[in-house]
Amino acid sequence: MSVLQLHTFHIPVMGIGYTMDSPVKVAHLGITSVVSLLDDMLMEKLREFHSKQMGISFQSISNKVEDFRAERITAFLNLMDSMVKEKVDEMKSAIATKKEELDKYFDMLPDASAIKQRFNELKQHATLKELKQWLQSNIHPGDIDVNIMTKIDKENYNSNNEKLPIEYNDAHAAIRGFAKSTLESAVVLSAGMSPKLYSYIEKWDDFYPNAKGYIKKRVTIKVSDFRSAMVQGKFLANKGIWVSEFRVESGLNCGGHAFATQGNLLGPILEEFRANREVLTNSMFEALTKALKSKERECPTSPLQLKITAQGGVGTAEEHQFLLSHYGMDSIGWGSPFLLVPEAVSIDDETIDRLAKAQEKDLFLSNISPLGVPFNNLRGNTKDEEKQRLIDLNKPGSPCIKQYCMLNSEFTEKPICTASRQFQRNKIEQLKQQLPQGDLLNKEITKVTDKSCICVGLGTAALKAYDLDTKAEGAGVSICPGPNMAYFNEKVSLKQM
Repeated sequence: MSVLQLHTFHIPVMGIGYTMDSPVKVAHLGITSVVSLLDDMLMEKLREFHSKQMGISFQSISNKVEDFRAERITAFLNLMDSMVKEKVDEMKSAIATKKEELDKYFDMLPDASAIKQRFNELKQHATLKELKQWLQSNIHPGDIDVNIMTKIDKENYNSNNEKLPIEYNDAHAAIRGFAKSTLESAVVLSAGMSPKLYSYIEKWDDFYPNAKGYIKKRVTIKVSDFRSAMVQGKFLANKGIWVSEFRVESGLNCGGHAFATQGNLLGPILEEFRANREVLTNSMFEALTKALKSKERECPTSPLQLKITAQGGVGTAEEHQFLLSHYGMDSIGWGSPFLLVPEAVSIDDETIDRLAKAQEKDLFLSNISPLGVPFNNLRGNTKDEEKQRLIDLNKPGSPCIKQYCMLNSEFTEKPICTASRQFQRNKIEQLKQQLPQGDLLNKEITKVTDKSCICVGLGTAALKAYDLDTKAEGAGVSICPGPNMAYFNEKVSLKQM
């Protein structure tokens, strides 16, 4: 069964907070965006904010609840789902009062869109009743997709400091939170293959296709090359799970973490997908059929839809169209430019201003990520300024407020984050014992103190955008645009972008 696609672009996940509530801004206009499921604390704050804005009751989910992380994620996704559906229903029925939004919906569709052309025809001669009936069948929202970074699957402990079962790990809980939500959309898995996490997907019925090929919860995987797609696609197909989309990302040109390829440019990679798309689809479907039959589940009679999309560094309409026409891509992801579109993302004005003024020299690959992967950065961002003030006070490192990147066990039995004050103090003391005073020691210490608390910094902009309290997090904002941000220099409207 085909998955409806209205636009030829999507808004990828950006940072942690930038696109966390993008669906409530753009999904009713048919635009698909991707929400990070990393920060359940931020989700709670945004759920409270949007609930109050809508005049509906808000019941917080305490971290004393046994499965609080998954429950917070489910509650936040369900709220956004209901908000988007309400906006779409209003557009369908209240034509007179929602005329501006309705016109905006169709105006933003590609000119070649059949439903856009039909709408313009109907406006000329159809009755109000006929137009309403047509709208009921033809207006559809964009998807509320979600992102899970497979590497960030921190183990968790109970109040007695006993390790919890693996299903309470952060990424596993995020899968569960998405699986239990009302969404009909995709989970975008990024940052590499995780056999344990992929196997956990098997537990949830919504990820399996029915006999007609419909899948309520689809799987999208970010990949850097064709071989990775074949390996991961077959792995999941052997479990009865169909990968509905492979999202090919330019590791050097995208924002955020730079999972760089080994010198391979995007063009030749996309050409391999174009040439071997049918081979990939058929090999996955063969494995899927065997797995579904062995599990005595419904099995489609023909291969399911497989989308190949691309993102990272796209900055002009011509580049966008070339990727669609030449390589046969189904959609193109536009990331960094949307950081300058307040109608689409949640970022404070100060950060938008810094992004708009950024030149090539201000955008660089940094060492700040606790994950140990090169990280695109904006020189002079307020989180790095905050970090430097602590270093100058001889208090390097951050208080580990959110604890999502607690993955290092070099000094402790229970993992901690390399950006934390605890880790950096221990590491600096170790270096001082191992190395003599001098340039080499200073260089190694700088590598340690470079690490920044991005799991806080990448969410703070959303809080500041809504003038919400940042007392616990601090006011510092981390920002991670791709290098093409240098060629965008002003805040723009959604229509302009």
